[in-house]
Amino acid sequence: MKKEQINIRDPFVVCENGKYYLFGTRAKDFGVCTKGFDVYISEDLENWSDPVECFNSEKYGLNREVNWAPEVHKYKGKYYMFATFTQENGLRGTYSLCSDSLLGPFEPCSKGALTPQEWECLDGTLYVDETGAPYLVFCHEHTQIIDGTICCARLNDDLSAFAGNVVTMFSASSCGWADPIKVNHYVTDGPFMYRSKTGELFMIWSSFVKGNYAQGVVKFQNGRLGLDFEHLKPLLDSDGGHGMIFCDGEKTYFTYHTPNRSGFEHPEFCLLEDRGDIINIENEF
Repeated sequence: MKKEQINIRDPFVVCENGKYYLFGTRAKDFGVCTKGFDVYISEDLENWSDPVECFNSEKYGLNREVNWAPEVHKYKGKYYMFATFTQENGLRGTYSLCSDSLLGPFEPCSKGALTPQEWECLDGTLYVDETGAPYLVFCHEHTQIIDGTICCARLNDDLSAFAGNVVTMFSASSCGWADPIKVNHYVTDGPFMYRSKTGELFMIWSSFVKGNYAQGVVKFQNGRLGLDFEHLKPLLDSDGGHGMIFCDGEKTYFTYHTPNRSGFEHPEFCLLEDRGDIINIENEF
């Protein structure tokens, strides 16, 4: 398969043993009741395998509604998937799942959602700080609070529950570039943490500019997750977003889905320029 044939949202790539493993939201019906997630495998980012199911959400009663944004991290010898599902109370939340293999099958690790059960949340991403402490960075959704926010909380050592209080870092409207959708709703989507070659800590996240899906950037001061940061100009503002960054040797890549229209979404790959104190899209792969 070519990338244009892969109809997914929210692409996430793991590079291991000379191969690329691509995860994402099954884009049909905007990822609603899609019964789980797949992984695609490639050796060149151009030619991909057929999808291999790595998580069956029906098996665990998690196909109530959304099956969104799976991302996979290797942590203490296991692979952990963080993905958004609809809870029994009808609100969305980020769950953790685990497997001994990138191909799955993944099984639930958390007892229900990691994120606060009374909140509407999505798009949790794992961040392990300079001391080895794990955190979940996630979005409190605009559908509940109008002006979406990005938050973080310390995780316990087996990534099955929060081990600290939730800290709200910023709201979408505060970044200076995001425009509202609907009736003054400001969107926060898809946070992902990246440490540059000189140790600077960045977070990419998505919102909207003039109706177009866009990829924003935050740079934390002193290389530490927290409330001391600055918003930089967006990486991308032309109908693409919910991206992530992955490395393969000396090359660094940025992947995102485009266009942001149901039925047409596919992953795109670009080389990322890491200048240490700033990151930029270098060119399309």
